[in-house]
Amino acid sequence: MADNEIIERIKYLIKEQNYRQADFARKIDVDPSNLSKYLNGRLPVSDSLINRLVVNLGVSKQWLESGTDLPFAKGTLPESKAVATPVGQGTPVYDIDVTAGSMPRARMFSEDQIVGWVNLPDVADSGCRIVRVSGDSMSPVIQNGDYIAIREITNMQYIFWGQIYVVLLDDYRMLKYVRRHSDPSMVTLRSANPDYDDMDICRADIRDLMLVQHILHLDTRI
Repeated sequence: MADNEIIERIKYLIKEQNYRQADFARKIDVDPSNLSKYLNGRLPVSDSLINRLVVNLGVSKQWLESGTDLPFAKGTLPESKAVATPVGQGTPVYDIDVTAGSMPRARMFSEDQIVGWVNLPDVADSGCRIVRVSGDSMSPVIQNGDYIAIREITNMQYIFWGQIYVVLLDDYRMLKYVRRHSDPSMVTLRSANPDYDDMDICRADIRDLMLVQHILHLDTRI
């Protein structure tokens, strides 16, 4: 495993979860000065550090070491066990289909779109929003009618290749794997369903990226 790539993923976790570096160190039970040395490359990434991230944060070990899988794959549920919570508590659920329409991002996440709040392990404190998905382009990974917990990306210069993102363009919203393109000004969007072809788009055409951190498979059987 390449230390510099793992370090970038750790920095991503710190930034996207809004931790101060010292708080993050305490969260994973590492001395803050040693964490700084890891991040600056003065200490090699150890199995102990990887294991602390996995155990204390629920981060996918596969994602940390290779960049594949979801950062928080353990949040994928075979069947929703969401617990309704009082208004303003837990993770907000929005009455939007994230893969349909071209509603601007600001309108997507306005308060009048919230239809409820749920409390799920590993999701409530992650700053995610929950939205539903339609279509079969990401089947069988994400099914028609599933819900996903997404986190907005603050810096689109840093894309973790091979992860699932909601991609907002001027006229479309799509749910795809984002893959590296041979041309740095382009990205490749890939479906999980092999019946769909890859799409190559300009990075400059992407208005927003939202990382899929959790997939909620709903069992509607009575």
